[in-house]
Amino acid sequence: MPSRPWPATADVYVGLDLGTSGLKGVAVDLAGTVIARGHARYATHRPTEGASEQDPADWLTATATVVAQLLVEVPAERWAGIGLSAMLPTLVTLDGEARAIGPAITWEDGRAEEYGTQFRTTSGADELYRRTGQWVDGRYLIPMWQRLYVEEPARAAATTTLLAAKDFLLHHLTGQLCTDPSTAAGFGCYDLRVGSWDDALTTLAGPLPQLPTVVPSDHILGLLPDIADSLGLAPGLPVCVGAADSVLGALGMGARQAGDVAYVAGTSTVILGVTDELILDAEHRFLVTPMAAPGQWGLEMDLLATGSALRWLADLLGVDDEPAAVRLAAESNAVASPVFLPYVAPGEQGALWDPTLTGTLLGLNLSHQRGDLVLALVQGIVIESVRCLAALESVGFERRPLYVAGGSATDPWFRQQLADASGRPILTPTDGDSDYSALGAAALVAQAVGGIAFDGGALSGVTVEPASDSAPHWAAVAARHERAREAVQQAR
Repeated sequence: MPSRPWPATADVYVGLDLGTSGLKGVAVDLAGTVIARGHARYATHRPTEGASEQDPADWLTATATVVAQLLVEVPAERWAGIGLSAMLPTLVTLDGEARAIGPAITWEDGRAEEYGTQFRTTSGADELYRRTGQWVDGRYLIPMWQRLYVEEPARAAATTTLLAAKDFLLHHLTGQLCTDPSTAAGFGCYDLRVGSWDDALTTLAGPLPQLPTVVPSDHILGLLPDIADSLGLAPGLPVCVGAADSVLGALGMGARQAGDVAYVAGTSTVILGVTDELILDAEHRFLVTPMAAPGQWGLEMDLLATGSALRWLADLLGVDDEPAAVRLAAESNAVASPVFLPYVAPGEQGALWDPTLTGTLLGLNLSHQRGDLVLALVQGIVIESVRCLAALESVGFERRPLYVAGGSATDPWFRQQLADASGRPILTPTDGDSDYSALGAAALVAQAVGGIAFDGGALSGVTVEPASDSAPHWAAVAARHERAREAVQQAR
């Protein structure tokens, strides 16, 4: 690929993030400034208990919509390349003509838990973690496929290729079946040290269709002529393979040096610490994810239900949306709020990694009002966030400022709770809180195609300091939370 932007008139890089609830896009100029944004939502279907499915065709419609929105502000001749990011793990099955079969199974789907347990046990849980950096459960693509193989044999028989969500969008745009290391980690059979699929693990997984070729995150492909024509873009436009949304969210926020920690809030919340060495944890409290930069790793913990939990509770309480629910929590005057164990996904993949955990509300009385219930949920989310930060500190991360953006973390009150509970300063956005996974995707393609290094998201201008007198309050909240969790676990 040329070292200068392509074509010669191009001066804008585009990032597309295929998220859980919708696709976001940003267009970024050579200075790293976001000059256009786009967004399109799509539906998640839950036909049975534990199911979470989406139609891949909806993703393609959303892509066309967002591209059209960006083209209104940035004409096609200015586009120098497209970078991709997506939710992880989400399974797509393709037939022999590379067409999607059936619905995509998203990372929220919990139906393959017994297959995840079986695969982890058969592989040897500790050895599997040592090789892959993953504590594989039913939300990984291999166990998802194993469930399909047993429970949907007709679909399985017609499947020739397994892809993740980003891989599917990449194939649609370029015609190539490949993935990047961070997305490959979500399959559950990618060897971190070797940098390829682990043949022993794929054999243990049973009959597997073709897996995509693993290439570097900054690998560049060309936009197919017919797709370019349908989108109104130039054929051959560089498309960067990209990475998982957690990895590119951290990159877009500016968390790119060893010791940096990103807090990326959304439907779920990712806490990711950047390191230059491959660190494993004896208690498997964190996953190890290859970063976009070679030789860097992300120590990652994912709280499965944060934004989704707040939206769910807002709907139950008749509140307009997630921001309105957080405002109610901020206005709570409860002397003692209830305790809300926030594992409504169900299960948890934070530092606890326990699929049996469920959401639980304790300590209600007739004086409690709607805001008190939301406050309890926010406190539960914050306590689990602090647990994740403590896991990073236990392996050498210093208590440095935390990069925070997205979802409920856009609310100043929420940021203050996180600062107070963690004892860390919070670096917050100054640019309207862009979608940082899309921004990271744009930054990656800018580096790959144009040799341009953006300085990351503008998070260094506004800092929320922890209140000096907040530690006793949060110590008491944490103690109540732990007593409740232990009591519920003992009662199961």
